[in-house]
Amino acid sequence: MSIIFKTKSLIKKILPSFIVSGYHFTLAFLAALIYGFPSRKIKVIGITGTNGKSTVARMVSEILEEAGFPIATSSSLSFKIREKEQENTLRMTMPGRFQMQKFLKKALLSGCKYAILEVTSEGIKQHRHRFINFDVAVFTNLTPEHIESHGSFEKYKEAKEKLFLATKKIHIINLDDKYTEDFLRFNSVKKYGYGIEKKQEVKIKNIIKATDINISSSGSSFKVNGILFKLKLLGRFNISNALSSICIAISQGISLQTCEKALKKIVKIPGRMELVISTPFKVLVDYAFTPNALEKAYKSVRETFSPSRLICVLGSCGGGRDKWKRPVLGEIAARYCDKIIITNEDPYNEDPLSIIKEVAVGAGPKAEEILDRREAIRTAIKIAQPGDAVIITGKGSEASICLPEGKKINWDDRRVTREELGKLNEKTTK
Repeated sequence: MSIIFKTKSLIKKILPSFIVSGYHFTLAFLAALIYGFPSRKIKVIGITGTNGKSTVARMVSEILEEAGFPIATSSSLSFKIREKEQENTLRMTMPGRFQMQKFLKKALLSGCKYAILEVTSEGIKQHRHRFINFDVAVFTNLTPEHIESHGSFEKYKEAKEKLFLATKKIHIINLDDKYTEDFLRFNSVKKYGYGIEKKQEVKIKNIIKATDINISSSGSSFKVNGILFKLKLLGRFNISNALSSICIAISQGISLQTCEKALKKIVKIPGRMELVISTPFKVLVDYAFTPNALEKAYKSVRETFSPSRLICVLGSCGGGRDKWKRPVLGEIAARYCDKIIITNEDPYNEDPLSIIKEVAVGAGPKAEEILDRREAIRTAIKIAQPGDAVIITGKGSEASICLPEGKKINWDDRRVTREELGKLNEKTTK
């Protein structure tokens, strides 16, 4: 494993970028050719954006199934073809070209009418979206991410935009986003927009807007064209995710009533604002690892539960990428949290202590540095009191921690949280 990892890293450094790009493009064509261009015979929905892709994919999957369609879904959470679902343990949201085309072929042979795919900027950069016929392109939101990999924010945005260049039929755009206009400028047969605030005036006919919004500790509710929707998912941002899925459904001729029936059935999205412990204090696990997602997560916990104190276990970013955001994450935590515990996340080939200290620069005096992630979670639970809330971010439902030379250790923030609370309860009762 280590030899393969080192070889790949060396090749990337030595070869010119145009050769690497050509290599990825060629693989994309060969993969599609070998599997017979399966996307030509199935409707493909591509979802891109910095945050919310997995949740929107799950929501629209539920709606399409409620409408009676057999579906396939490829996301950072899982791979699902009809009733068969397996966890995505690749640590790769959008699989490689051969895996992607094989997945689509299996979906086609299984009789699926739709395939829902998360489409990432890294995947687009490596041409993993090539030779896939997208019927629908969805834009959730855009904030700085993968800057070091792409070279600039503009190039990161351009990668996302390529999905819309490749999709000619239906475009679905978040009208609340700062970069709405950039994604609206691409030609398509139909355009749909959605929003909560919808600050921007846009010249499109099909707009889905949420009204009568209510946020509570049991979820949220809102109306679309007079129909009441109730979500069990926490956080205002999940209303935006729901609107995105509703927009996709409407573009496929599915009624609002069907959308409402499907969305109210979703109890949770694994590792996405997932309430792991509800008493004597709240403990939530969330995937947030970008500044925008982290801020939304903290705001949501405060808005939803009004905790006496907000205690955070802050993952310290994946090693070897986007170093710029480490102090930024620390600064955001300092603004919203009463106690900050900075810990290890996925160091890859970097020194985890160095990463933690870079996050701590932004976090200031509220922060405590604990290298061992289990100990960090234990400490947060130990100091929590009734009325407090603890939020553990950075990994969500991921099943491993990535170490140097491609090595991994099994992990699950939710499992560890329950184990550590159990141990503390045992000590208390003895």
